[in-house]
Amino acid sequence: MNDILKLGIPKGSLQQATIELFKRSGWKITVSDRNYFPDINDDTITCALCRAQEMAINVENGSLDAGLTGKDWIAENSSDVNVVADLVYSKVSARPARWVVAVAYDSPVKTIKDLNGKKISTELMKYTKRYFTERGIDVNVEFSWGATEAKVVSGLADAIVEITETESTIKAHGLRVIHEMMQTNTQLIANHEAWKNPKKREKIEQIALLLKGALAADKMVGLKMNVPDSRLEKIVSLLPSLNAPTVSSLYQSSWFSVETVVNSSTVRDLIPELMKHGAEGIIEYSLNKVI
Repeated sequence: MNDILKLGIPKGSLQQATIELFKRSGWKITVSDRNYFPDINDDTITCALCRAQEMAINVENGSLDAGLTGKDWIAENSSDVNVVADLVYSKVSARPARWVVAVAYDSPVKTIKDLNGKKISTELMKYTKRYFTERGIDVNVEFSWGATEAKVVSGLADAIVEITETESTIKAHGLRVIHEMMQTNTQLIANHEAWKNPKKREKIEQIALLLKGALAADKMVGLKMNVPDSRLEKIVSLLPSLNAPTVSSLYQSSWFSVETVVNSSTVRDLIPELMKHGAEGIIEYSLNKVI
């Protein structure tokens, strides 16, 4: 039995973000020009670049044991795969992307029901057809090979179904969003046969654990500070943490070293508050993984 895990890395917009995430998780993936099989510093894994749109199909048919792709492309292809982990990351922001219905800014269309009998352009064809059919709305869905936002402007479609994170591109083309169809994020998926293989399953679970740990660390920082005995209880009460702060006494001193992990979004308000109540020598440091 071949226990080497065949892992698919999404080619395209998520490629670099995925490689960076693996790097923070402990795996170095090196991509060469015109080479679809990157090197990885783990002799129990082989990598292959694969378009996110085709990843679920290749995992389902066994060409790959596991891979990373969007929830949207799994839904598009109705693939029978095992979803191992949700991983919220992208090239723009750490939040799920959205598939939305958009029309021209001056269009009389207000809701998706107003699109009955109209033409929609999208790359997400199968899912879009199912979505409108399930709601009893008769639309003509055509595949878009790219530049989807321009289809409405050029009169080739009445509406588009497109993915967005900030809506900036949609707005730049003079369009407005009238409906959100689904939220999507990257998922680590596995072939059912590979999942039954103990060694491959262990490796897939290891990848899931460390990728999720690296993503959690993106939102956290470590704080370390010195605190006098008289202010210790107050300082500890101010500190959010995963469990409880680590407190240790300084050598031959009435001071303590206090260390904790906090959400990075709280630091700008927290540090001045800690200083006001007597903390000194505050150090903020980044984290690779939080597990």
